[in-house]
Amino acid sequence: MASAEEVAAVGEILVDPGFGLTQRFRALFTLKNLGGADAIEWISKAFKDDSALLKHELAYCLGQMQDKQAIPTLSAVLKDAEQEPMVRHEAGEALGAIGDPVVLDLLKEYSQDPVIEVAETCQLAVHRLEWLLSADKLAADESTAKNPYCSVDPAPPAVRKSVPELRQALLNESLPLFERYRAMFALRNLGSEEAVLALAAGLQCSGALFRHEIAYVLGQMQHPAAVSNLCAALERSSENPMVRHEAAEALGAIGKEECLAVLERYRQDGERVVKESCEVALDMLEYENSDQFQYADGLVRLQG
Repeated sequence: MASAEEVAAVGEILVDPGFGLTQRFRALFTLKNLGGADAIEWISKAFKDDSALLKHELAYCLGQMQDKQAIPTLSAVLKDAEQEPMVRHEAGEALGAIGDPVVLDLLKEYSQDPVIEVAETCQLAVHRLEWLLSADKLAADESTAKNPYCSVDPAPPAVRKSVPELRQALLNESLPLFERYRAMFALRNLGSEEAVLALAAGLQCSGALFRHEIAYVLGQMQHPAAVSNLCAALERSSENPMVRHEAAEALGAIGKEECLAVLERYRQDGERVVKESCEVALDMLEYENSDQFQYADGLVRLQG
């Protein structure tokens, strides 16, 4: 357990723009791992920052912590039309991840948001909360619900099906988004190269929110078979920045030599969120190829 003073010292790094973005990211993930009211308070303070990437990651971490104390902050971010769409989207997803039905009405309201990525995210979050309250959840086969990545996802995995069946559902744009997400997470949990290639095909589908989630799960899988498709998504200048940013972070997580070259190339990209994502991804890539004990090393750095 960290003391309140140690949490505050890490928090000070997170909220101080004088520190490099990579160091602030490591401080953020340290706070996420520590948890508790003080960590949530420090993470919440950082939403005043001007980096959309950092604020997006703040919301992500608050959702993964699954602590109801984060609900007021996330609700305020979702409601704030001045915040970047990718930040508001992540706040909506985080509210769904926390899983408290108290936010159902708010999420239903923002399911009609004029920003499509925000609206779709809130629709998914409503479906997730309704699923958590349903008999289907109670009857779910534990073996299908097991998530080897320990993340809180926007949808539960589909009940066991073959890769071709899941691929068909994933790419079927006439199906509800929630069902396609269920296929996505089932494919991710299978983890095979066949599953990776099925998911990568989703990078050609319509809907920036959907493509960004595909890039995210490919990063979780860290499978080299995804590298060429993720590089193509990052290199597409016409692609939505939230997709390009997620592709960059995924390449950093995969951490292969060919990822390094493309991330170096785009670390000066004209789109700030892409540029910053490449910077963070290169730090992650360095970590993946090092003997560092942990990425979230904020406490270790304090002691050093």
